Amino acid sequence: QVRPVESGGGSAQTGGSLTLSCAASTGAYCVAWFRETPINRREGVAAISIDKGGKYYADSVRGRVIISRGADKETDVYLHMTTLNPEDTAVYYCAQTRLWRGGRCALTTNWYDEWGRGTQVTVSS
Repeated sequence: QVRPVESGGGSAQTGGSLTLSCAASTGAYCVAWFRETPINRREGVAAISIDKGGKYYADSVRGRVIISRGADKETDVYLHMTTLNPEDTAVYYCAQTRLWRGGRCALTTNWYDEWGRGTQVTVSS
């Protein structure tokens, strides 16, 4: 496996919650979630350093989103989203890099080398 694999997308009501899962590759140092709509370019949502545990959040979701890694398998990464609103509707992509960058991660697309195929999240009012 080289490409990360997303799962868990679907539909939710405003105010609801969803958890997305990403099966990243062994050796990934940073794993992140991005989202994209037909209007907006791909934007970073949250990232986690697999070895250091550091977490990074976009201002637009801070306080509503938690990124975490699996207890048994650290490369299983989860994005728990709460208080959803229609602006959260997007295709969510998991991305990973297996390049060591000093334990730091970022929410920019050029930080990541391998991308999943995406999973749709739709929030209705």
